[in-house]
Amino acid sequence: MSTRALIVVDVQNDFCEGGSLAVTGGALVAQRVADHIAAHHQEYAAVVATADWHIDPGSHFSDHPDYIDSWPVHCVAGSDGADFHPGLQPALPHIEAVFRKGEFSAAYSGFEGATTEGEETGEPHAPHEGRVGLRDWLADAGVDEVDVVGIATDHCVRATALDAVAAGLHTRVLLDMTAGVAPESTTKALAQLRSAGAELAGRLPD
Repeated sequence: MSTRALIVVDVQNDFCEGGSLAVTGGALVAQRVADHIAAHHQEYAAVVATADWHIDPGSHFSDHPDYIDSWPVHCVAGSDGADFHPGLQPALPHIEAVFRKGEFSAAYSGFEGATTEGEETGEPHAPHEGRVGLRDWLADAGVDEVDVVGIATDHCVRATALDAVAAGLHTRVLLDMTAGVAPESTTKALAQLRSAGAELAGRLPD
């Protein structure tokens, strides 16, 4: 029986073309991830997703962002921008849990997010009581390996994959299902991931 999970990172409207913090290739990532899940979901012990869900993340939002530590307003809790991209919609029935993060902080890593057992995929965030973090959820599911895909390669994918390695999970980043904000920061992120022990599979989209 598989002990590998797929973590789909932040494939949300605001991070795809037309969104407030669009990453080039975001819509293509959504489609590729949906196709991958349709073809391979039975090979995973679990398929989960993460999502930015900002209420008041402080200096993470800025009217004059530096695109390193501060950003335009994006993925506001309950907004259309925080919804999963339509390209991912066919895969949502296979996503068992959504880990929302960043209500009051930047929260780049999916391991900073939480869900509530029994929560409907894509529904508004449940109350704080009963919340389950990604690390505990994966441990309860018997997962010891993860594939990481999503947006953005150089920020939330990087942070999620690094935390997966730190949690003792064999971590593989499927590069053809990621999109980065900028070439320089993406190259740096890939070097960090390699150094940390993550496996990098495939190649970045052109």
